[in-house]
Amino acid sequence: MFNEDNQSYSNTLKRLDELEKMPVQVNKEGDIREILENNGISRRDFMKWAAAMTATLALPSSFIPLTARAAELAGRIPIVWLHMAECTGCSESLLRSSTPSIDSIIFDYISLEYHETVMAASGWQAEENLHSAIKDYKGKYILMVEGGIPSGESEFYLTIGAEGTTGAKSAREAAEGAMAIFAIGTCSSFGGVQAADPNPTNAMPLSKITNKPVINVPGCPPSEKNIVGSLLHFILFKTLPALDAYNRPTWAYGLRIHDLCERRGHFDAGEFVQHFGDEGAQNGYCLYKVGCKGPYTFNNCSRLGFNDHTSWPVKAGHGCIGCSEPNFWDTMRPFEEPLANRLYSTKFDGLGADKTADTIGVVLLSATAIGIAAHAAISSMIKNKE
Repeated sequence: MFNEDNQSYSNTLKRLDELEKMPVQVNKEGDIREILENNGISRRDFMKWAAAMTATLALPSSFIPLTARAAELAGRIPIVWLHMAECTGCSESLLRSSTPSIDSIIFDYISLEYHETVMAASGWQAEENLHSAIKDYKGKYILMVEGGIPSGESEFYLTIGAEGTTGAKSAREAAEGAMAIFAIGTCSSFGGVQAADPNPTNAMPLSKITNKPVINVPGCPPSEKNIVGSLLHFILFKTLPALDAYNRPTWAYGLRIHDLCERRGHFDAGEFVQHFGDEGAQNGYCLYKVGCKGPYTFNNCSRLGFNDHTSWPVKAGHGCIGCSEPNFWDTMRPFEEPLANRLYSTKFDGLGADKTADTIGVVLLSATAIGIAAHAAISSMIKNKE
Protein backbone atom coordinates (compact mmCIF):
# COMPACT_ATOMS: atom_id res chain seq x y z
CA MET A 1 0.00 0.00 0.00
CA PHE A 2 2.86 2.39 0.88
CA ASN A 3 6.24 2.31 -0.84
CA GLU A 4 8.96 4.67 -2.03
CA ASP A 5 6.76 5.72 -4.97
CA ASN A 6 3.67 6.37 -2.87
CA GLN A 7 2.61 9.96 -2.14
CA SER A 8 2.15 9.29 1.59
CA TYR A 9 5.62 7.79 1.82
CA SER A 10 7.10 10.81 -0.01
CA ASN A 11 5.22 13.24 2.21
CA THR A 12 6.48 11.48 5.34
CA LEU A 13 10.05 11.54 4.04
CA LYS A 14 9.74 15.27 3.33
CA ARG A 15 8.28 15.81 6.81
CA LEU A 16 11.25 14.07 8.46
CA ASP A 17 13.73 16.03 6.30
CA GLU A 18 12.15 19.28 7.50
CA LEU A 19 12.16 18.07 11.11
CA GLU A 20 15.84 17.21 10.88
CA LYS A 21 16.63 20.85 10.07
CA MET A 22 15.06 21.97 13.34
CA PRO A 23 17.42 22.52 16.29
CA VAL A 24 17.80 19.74 18.83
CA GLN A 25 15.86 20.76 21.94
CA VAL A 26 17.15 18.10 24.32
CA ASN A 27 19.94 19.08 26.67
CA LYS A 28 21.66 15.72 26.97
CA GLU A 29 25.10 14.44 26.18
CA GLY A 30 25.09 12.42 22.97
CA ASP A 31 22.33 11.60 20.51
CA ILE A 32 19.76 8.85 20.84
CA ARG A 33 22.08 6.26 19.29
CA GLU A 34 24.74 6.90 21.92
CA ILE A 35 22.14 6.87 24.69
CA LEU A 36 20.81 3.51 23.50
CA GLU A 37 24.32 2.05 23.26
CA ASN A 38 25.12 3.27 26.76
CA ASN A 39 22.07 1.30 27.95
CA GLY A 40 23.28 -1.89 26.24
CA ILE A 41 20.91 -1.64 23.25
CA SER A 42 22.53 -2.32 19.88
CA ARG A 43 21.57 -0.83 16.51
CA ARG A 44 20.19 -4.24 15.58
CA ASP A 45 17.93 -4.24 18.67
CA PHE A 46 16.79 -0.71 17.82
CA MET A 47 15.85 -1.69 14.26
CA LYS A 48 13.94 -4.74 15.59
CA TRP A 49 12.06 -2.37 17.90
CA ALA A 50 11.37 -0.04 14.95
CA ALA A 51 9.96 -2.99 13.00
CA ALA A 52 7.70 -3.97 15.91
CA MET A 53 6.55 -0.38 16.40
CA THR A 54 5.84 0.00 12.67
CA ALA A 55 3.65 -3.10 12.81
CA THR A 56 1.93 -1.80 15.96
CA LEU A 57 1.12 1.45 14.14
CA ALA A 58 -0.42 -0.67 11.34
CA LEU A 59 2.10 0.68 8.82
CA PRO A 60 3.74 -1.39 6.09
CA SER A 61 7.29 -2.70 6.47
CA SER A 62 8.58 -0.06 4.04
CA PHE A 63 8.06 2.44 6.89
CA ILE A 64 10.51 0.71 9.26
CA PRO A 65 13.44 3.05 8.38
CA LEU A 66 11.11 6.06 8.69
CA THR A 67 9.88 4.94 12.12
CA ALA A 68 13.47 4.53 13.30
CA ARG A 69 14.33 7.97 11.95
CA ALA A 70 11.25 9.51 13.60
CA ALA A 71 12.40 8.11 16.95
CA GLU A 72 15.86 9.59 16.40
CA LEU A 73 14.29 13.00 15.69
CA ALA A 74 11.96 12.93 18.71
CA GLY A 75 14.26 15.30 20.59
CA ARG A 76 13.35 18.15 18.26
CA ILE A 77 9.74 18.57 19.40
CA PRO A 78 9.17 20.19 22.82
CA ILE A 79 6.66 18.48 25.10
CA VAL A 80 4.76 19.92 28.04
CA TRP A 81 3.38 17.23 30.38
CA LEU A 82 0.85 18.34 33.00
CA HIS A 83 -0.26 16.39 36.07
CA MET A 84 -3.85 16.86 37.17
CA ALA A 85 -5.84 14.78 39.69
CA GLU A 86 -4.10 11.41 39.34
CA CYS A 87 -1.70 8.90 40.89
CA THR A 88 1.24 9.52 38.48
CA GLY A 89 0.94 5.86 37.51
CA CYS A 90 1.03 6.65 33.79
CA SER A 91 4.38 8.45 34.13
CA GLU A 92 5.74 5.90 36.58
CA SER A 93 4.96 2.93 34.39
CA LEU A 94 6.83 4.55 31.54
CA LEU A 95 9.84 5.99 33.32
CA ARG A 96 10.59 3.86 36.36
CA SER A 97 11.36 0.42 34.97
CA SER A 98 14.47 -1.26 36.40
CA THR A 99 15.62 -2.28 32.93
CA PRO A 100 14.58 0.60 30.64
CA SER A 101 12.99 -0.42 27.38
CA ILE A 102 13.64 1.40 24.11
CA ASP A 103 10.23 3.06 24.54
CA SER A 104 11.12 4.49 27.95
CA ILE A 105 14.58 5.57 26.78
CA ILE A 106 13.09 7.40 23.80
CA PHE A 107 10.58 9.08 26.05
CA ASP A 108 13.44 10.10 28.34
CA TYR A 109 15.26 11.47 25.29
CA ILE A 110 12.49 13.76 24.08
CA SER A 111 12.50 17.41 25.03
CA LEU A 112 10.39 17.44 28.18
CA GLU A 113 10.14 21.15 28.78
CA TYR A 114 7.88 20.65 31.78
CA HIS A 115 7.10 17.48 33.73
CA GLU A 116 6.54 17.81 37.47
CA THR A 117 7.67 14.28 38.29
CA VAL A 118 11.08 14.36 36.64
CA MET A 119 12.13 18.00 36.51
CA ALA A 120 14.51 19.40 39.11
CA ALA A 121 12.78 22.77 39.51
CA SER A 122 10.10 23.38 42.13
CA GLY A 123 7.96 26.23 43.47
CA TRP A 124 8.22 29.57 41.67
CA GLN A 125 10.97 28.26 39.37
CA ALA A 126 8.69 25.46 38.16
CA GLU A 127 5.92 27.95 37.45
CA GLU A 128 8.36 30.08 35.48
CA ASN A 129 9.48 27.03 33.47
CA LEU A 130 5.90 26.25 32.49
CA HIS A 131 5.09 29.82 31.47
CA SER A 132 8.35 30.07 29.48
CA ALA A 133 7.74 26.79 27.65
CA ILE A 134 4.20 27.82 26.67
CA LYS A 135 5.42 31.26 25.50
CA ASP A 136 8.69 30.27 23.80
CA TYR A 137 7.26 27.28 21.91
CA LYS A 138 3.79 28.60 21.17
CA GLY A 139 2.25 26.56 18.35
CA LYS A 140 5.22 24.19 18.30
CA TYR A 141 4.88 21.99 21.38
CA ILE A 142 2.91 18.85 22.15
CA LEU A 143 0.77 18.87 25.28
CA MET A 144 0.32 15.64 27.23
CA VAL A 145 -1.99 15.66 30.25
CA GLU A 146 -2.30 13.01 32.94
CA GLY A 147 -5.26 12.97 35.34
CA GLY A 148 -8.89 13.99 35.64
CA ILE A 149 -9.62 17.70 36.07
CA PRO A 150 -12.00 19.16 38.70
CA SER A 151 -14.18 21.74 36.96
CA GLY A 152 -16.77 24.45 37.38
CA GLU A 153 -17.46 25.62 40.92
CA SER A 154 -15.36 22.68 42.20
CA GLU A 155 -12.20 23.30 40.18
CA PHE A 156 -10.47 24.81 43.23
CA TYR A 157 -10.20 21.23 44.58
CA LEU A 158 -7.11 20.97 42.37
CA THR A 159 -4.70 23.88 42.78
CA ILE A 160 -1.12 23.61 41.59
CA GLY A 161 2.15 25.40 42.24
CA ALA A 162 3.29 28.49 44.05
CA GLU A 163 0.64 30.67 42.38
CA GLY A 164 -2.19 28.35 43.44
CA THR A 165 -3.48 28.05 39.88
CA THR A 166 -6.32 25.60 39.36
CA GLY A 167 -5.60 22.55 37.25
CA ALA A 168 -8.40 23.48 34.85
CA LYS A 169 -6.85 26.93 34.25
CA SER A 170 -3.38 25.45 33.68
CA ALA A 171 -4.78 22.90 31.25
CA ARG A 172 -6.73 25.53 29.31
CA GLU A 173 -3.71 27.84 29.04
CA ALA A 174 -1.37 25.04 27.96
CA ALA A 175 -3.88 23.69 25.44
CA GLU A 176 -4.33 27.09 23.80
CA GLY A 177 -0.85 27.18 22.23
CA ALA A 178 -0.31 23.45 21.72
CA MET A 179 0.38 21.96 18.30
CA ALA A 180 -1.23 18.66 19.34
CA ILE A 181 -2.89 17.45 22.55
CA PHE A 182 -2.85 13.95 24.04
CA ALA A 183 -4.82 12.83 27.09
CA ILE A 184 -2.56 10.19 28.65
CA GLY A 185 -4.39 7.59 30.74
CA THR A 186 -8.04 6.94 31.50
CA CYS A 187 -8.31 9.80 34.02
CA SER A 188 -7.50 12.55 31.52
CA SER A 189 -9.26 10.69 28.69
CA PHE A 190 -12.56 9.98 30.47
CA GLY A 191 -12.32 11.30 34.05
CA GLY A 192 -11.22 8.01 35.63
CA VAL A 193 -11.85 7.17 39.26
CA GLN A 194 -11.99 10.89 40.09
CA ALA A 195 -15.14 11.19 37.97
CA ALA A 196 -16.75 8.02 39.34
CA ASP A 197 -20.12 8.38 41.02
CA PRO A 198 -20.75 10.60 43.01
CA ASN A 199 -17.85 12.66 41.57
CA PRO A 200 -17.69 15.26 44.40
CA THR A 201 -15.08 17.41 42.61
CA ASN A 202 -16.98 17.40 39.28
CA ALA A 203 -13.87 15.92 37.66
CA MET A 204 -13.88 16.00 33.86
CA PRO A 205 -11.79 14.60 31.03
CA LEU A 206 -9.40 16.97 29.26
CA SER A 207 -11.69 17.12 26.22
CA LYS A 208 -14.36 18.82 28.38
CA ILE A 209 -11.90 21.47 29.58
CA THR A 210 -10.63 22.63 26.18
CA ASN A 211 -12.45 23.06 22.88
CA LYS A 212 -9.37 21.93 20.92
CA PRO A 213 -9.10 18.37 19.52
CA VAL A 214 -7.80 15.87 22.08
CA ILE A 215 -6.44 12.42 21.23
CA ASN A 216 -7.28 10.01 24.04
CA VAL A 217 -4.71 7.35 25.02
CA PRO A 218 -6.61 5.61 27.85
CA GLY A 219 -5.57 2.79 30.13
CA CYS A 220 -4.74 2.52 33.81
CA PRO A 221 -1.96 2.90 32.87
CA PRO A 222 -1.78 2.91 29.07
CA SER A 223 0.86 0.79 27.39
CA GLU A 224 4.18 2.56 26.97
CA LYS A 225 3.97 1.67 23.28
CA ASN A 226 0.61 3.42 22.99
CA ILE A 227 2.14 6.59 24.47
CA VAL A 228 5.34 6.54 22.43
CA GLY A 229 3.49 5.26 19.34
CA SER A 230 1.08 8.22 19.48
CA LEU A 231 4.07 10.57 19.60
CA LEU A 232 5.83 8.79 16.72
CA HIS A 233 2.67 8.85 14.60
CA PHE A 234 2.47 12.62 14.99
CA ILE A 235 6.19 13.01 14.18
CA LEU A 236 5.76 10.88 11.06
CA PHE A 237 2.59 12.46 9.66
CA LYS A 238 1.90 15.68 11.62
CA THR A 239 -1.75 14.75 11.46
CA LEU A 240 -4.19 13.14 13.85
CA PRO A 241 -4.43 9.35 13.45
CA ALA A 242 -7.69 7.62 12.57
CA LEU A 243 -9.83 7.75 15.70
CA ASP A 244 -12.73 5.72 17.06
CA ALA A 245 -15.93 7.09 18.60
CA TYR A 246 -14.04 8.01 21.79
CA ASN A 247 -11.13 9.74 20.01
CA ARG A 248 -8.82 6.78 20.61
CA PRO A 249 -6.30 5.91 17.85
CA THR A 250 -7.68 2.90 16.02
CA TRP A 251 -4.19 1.45 15.50
CA ALA A 252 -4.10 0.88 19.27
CA TYR A 253 -7.78 0.63 20.26
CA GLY A 254 -9.36 -0.82 17.13
CA LEU A 255 -9.76 -4.37 18.44
CA ARG A 256 -11.12 -5.86 21.64
CA ILE A 257 -8.91 -7.46 24.28
CA HIS A 258 -10.95 -10.60 23.58
CA ASP A 259 -10.05 -10.69 19.87
CA LEU A 260 -6.34 -11.38 20.40
CA CYS A 261 -6.37 -12.85 23.91
CA GLU A 262 -3.99 -15.73 24.58
CA ARG A 263 -6.86 -17.52 26.40
CA ARG A 264 -9.28 -17.12 23.46
CA GLY A 265 -8.82 -20.74 22.40
CA HIS A 266 -10.12 -21.89 25.79
CA PHE A 267 -13.16 -19.60 25.39
CA ASP A 268 -13.94 -21.16 22.02
CA ALA A 269 -13.46 -24.63 23.49
CA GLY A 270 -15.79 -23.91 26.42
CA GLU A 271 -13.00 -24.16 28.99
CA PHE A 272 -13.62 -21.59 31.74
CA VAL A 273 -12.25 -20.74 35.15
CA GLN A 274 -15.27 -21.18 37.45
CA HIS A 275 -13.59 -19.91 40.62
CA PHE A 276 -10.21 -18.31 41.29
CA GLY A 277 -7.72 -21.01 42.23
CA ASP A 278 -9.63 -23.93 40.71
CA GLU A 279 -8.23 -26.45 38.25
CA GLY A 280 -9.29 -24.30 35.29
CA ALA A 281 -7.27 -21.39 36.67
CA GLN A 282 -4.24 -23.63 37.03
CA ASN A 283 -4.67 -24.75 33.41
CA GLY A 284 -4.92 -21.18 32.09
CA TYR A 285 -8.58 -21.40 31.02
CA CYS A 286 -10.70 -18.41 29.94
CA LEU A 287 -11.49 -15.89 32.71
CA TYR A 288 -14.85 -14.73 31.31
CA LYS A 289 -16.95 -16.37 34.04
CA VAL A 290 -14.90 -14.74 36.79
CA GLY A 291 -15.52 -11.32 35.32
CA CYS A 292 -13.07 -10.69 32.47
CA LYS A 293 -14.26 -7.62 30.54
CA GLY A 294 -12.06 -8.36 27.52
CA PRO A 295 -15.09 -8.84 25.25
CA TYR A 296 -16.23 -5.26 25.99
CA THR A 297 -12.85 -3.52 26.07
CA PHE A 298 -10.99 -2.02 23.14
CA ASN A 299 -7.22 -2.02 23.63
CA ASN A 300 -4.13 -3.86 22.45
CA CYS A 301 -2.99 -5.18 25.88
CA SER A 302 -3.39 -8.79 24.74
CA ARG A 303 -0.99 -8.13 21.88
CA LEU A 304 1.62 -5.94 23.60
CA GLY A 305 1.55 -6.85 27.29
CA PHE A 306 3.23 -4.68 29.91
CA ASN A 307 6.62 -4.43 31.61
CA ASP A 308 8.55 -4.95 28.41
CA HIS A 309 6.08 -7.61 27.25
CA THR A 310 6.69 -9.87 30.27
CA SER A 311 3.05 -10.05 31.42
CA TRP A 312 -0.35 -8.40 31.66
CA PRO A 313 -3.35 -8.87 34.00
CA VAL A 314 -5.05 -11.69 32.07
CA LYS A 315 -1.79 -13.62 31.73
CA ALA A 316 -1.27 -13.17 35.47
CA GLY A 317 -4.68 -14.75 36.18
CA HIS A 318 -7.13 -11.87 36.70
CA GLY A 319 -9.65 -10.80 34.10
CA CYS A 320 -9.54 -7.49 32.30
CA ILE A 321 -11.49 -4.80 34.22
CA GLY A 322 -12.09 -2.63 31.15
CA CYS A 323 -9.90 0.27 32.30
CA SER A 324 -9.62 1.86 28.85
CA GLU A 325 -13.40 2.28 28.51
CA PRO A 326 -15.31 5.43 29.55
CA ASN A 327 -16.75 5.38 33.09
CA PHE A 328 -15.44 1.87 33.70
CA TRP A 329 -15.43 2.35 37.50
CA ASP A 330 -19.23 2.73 37.35
CA THR A 331 -20.16 0.51 34.41
CA MET A 332 -17.82 -2.49 34.61
CA ARG A 333 -18.37 -3.37 38.27
CA PRO A 334 -18.46 -5.86 39.93
CA PHE A 335 -15.10 -6.72 38.40
CA GLU A 336 -15.40 -10.43 39.22
CA GLU A 337 -18.77 -11.02 37.51
CA PRO A 338 -19.53 -11.34 33.77
CA LEU A 339 -21.11 -8.17 32.46
CA ALA A 340 -23.47 -10.05 30.16
CA ASN A 341 -25.22 -11.57 33.19
CA ARG A 342 -26.50 -8.06 33.97
CA LEU A 343 -27.07 -6.92 30.40
CA TYR A 344 -30.86 -6.69 30.59
CA SER A 345 -30.77 -4.45 33.65
CA THR A 346 -28.61 -1.84 31.95
CA LYS A 347 -30.03 1.28 30.34
CA PHE A 348 -29.84 1.65 26.59
CA ASP A 349 -30.59 5.35 26.42
CA GLY A 350 -26.97 6.39 26.73
CA LEU A 351 -26.26 5.37 30.32
CA GLY A 352 -25.88 1.63 29.90
CA ALA A 353 -22.85 -0.43 30.71
CA ASP A 354 -22.34 -1.13 27.02
CA LYS A 355 -22.65 2.49 25.92
CA THR A 356 -20.66 3.59 22.92
CA ALA A 357 -20.70 6.93 21.13
CA ASP A 358 -23.56 6.13 18.79
CA THR A 359 -26.62 3.94 18.56
CA ILE A 360 -24.99 1.53 16.15
CA GLY A 361 -22.22 0.92 18.64
CA VAL A 362 -24.75 0.23 21.38
CA VAL A 363 -26.61 -2.28 19.26
CA LEU A 364 -23.48 -4.04 18.07
CA LEU A 365 -21.87 -4.27 21.46
CA SER A 366 -25.09 -5.37 23.14
CA ALA A 367 -25.55 -8.05 20.52
CA THR A 368 -21.96 -9.07 21.11
CA ALA A 369 -22.57 -9.37 24.83
CA ILE A 370 -25.65 -11.51 24.31
CA GLY A 371 -23.79 -13.67 21.82
CA ILE A 372 -20.83 -14.09 24.14
CA ALA A 373 -23.05 -15.05 27.05
CA ALA A 374 -24.91 -17.57 24.91
CA HIS A 375 -21.71 -18.93 23.45
CA ALA A 376 -20.13 -19.26 26.88
CA ALA A 377 -23.18 -21.11 28.22
CA ILE A 378 -23.47 -23.47 25.24
CA SER A 379 -19.74 -24.15 25.15
CA SER A 380 -19.77 -24.91 28.84
CA MET A 381 -22.70 -27.35 28.41
CA ILE A 382 -20.89 -29.16 25.61
CA LYS A 383 -17.73 -29.31 27.67
CA ASN A 384 -19.62 -30.70 30.66
CA LYS A 385 -21.24 -33.42 28.52
CA GLU A 386 -17.80 -34.41 27.28
